[in-house]
Amino acid sequence: MSLKQKLNDWIETKFLFVIRREEDFSVITSISITKIRIALLLFLLLITSFGISLVLSKSLLARWFDPAYIESENTARIYQLSEVVDSLILEVQAKDRYVKNIQQIISGGEIPEDTILDQEPAQLEVNRSEIDLYKYSDATLSVISEFESMPLDESSFGRISNSAFADTYFFPPLKGVVVSGYTPSNNHFGVDIVAAENEPIKAIAEGTVIFASWTLETGYVVGIQHSNELISIYKHNSVILKSVGDAVRGGEIVAIIGNTGELTTGQHLHLELWYKGNPLNPQEFITFD
Repeated sequence: MSLKQKLNDWIETKFLFVIRREEDFSVITSISITKIRIALLLFLLLITSFGISLVLSKSLLARWFDPAYIESENTARIYQLSEVVDSLILEVQAKDRYVKNIQQIISGGEIPEDTILDQEPAQLEVNRSEIDLYKYSDATLSVISEFESMPLDESSFGRISNSAFADTYFFPPLKGVVVSGYTPSNNHFGVDIVAAENEPIKAIAEGTVIFASWTLETGYVVGIQHSNELISIYKHNSVILKSVGDAVRGGEIVAIIGNTGELTTGQHLHLELWYKGNPLNPQEFITFD
């Protein structure tokens, strides 16, 4: 018998699978199958298993078996985190500009040098060209000098102060004698209170410290941001007891009275209240004696 004939006989050999009852060995069913059919069934089973595994690896089991899925999730997470970081950077920059503006107001309106140094050279060139382009004419300068010579209208400040905080209680920063009142016409936007040596200075209301530093003219200064866009400023202190960002309660000690700065003539507290960029008369809201 040739090899080819033997191979055909091996492939075409039939097998009979019989299923019987255990009690009486009666035949329930029988299946006739060849070796080629067994191979085809195994191949179909393999293909089906592979297809099911592929579908599961791309859907339900993708988290554990698909590297591309993990990479895409990590990429999406990194993108979200980068957006959060960018928004936080913008918010911090806005806060820094806000604090610098407050520092500028407290220091007497001078622009801090680091604000200019932080600008790029190209930006400085643009600013110089804009200044040259928009120089005031002689007629404009004469109008400006005319209006600058006019007395300051204090009535607008009074209208704001009388209505905004009528029902609000403010703690006195200290007990003392008011020796210099609120006179905006003389650029004195607060009151000067003389008290005993080492008298503690207290916050007039709950808020957050936005400025706590030294200035040449006013010495050690503390600025507190309160609700309703109100800012209280305490100047000429000898010691500052709070830092920027500290939350304070009304009546909490924030500094010690002193005699620091070039604009002081003795130990006292200079207190200012600012509401939406406008000065208020502290004596209309606080009793100091």
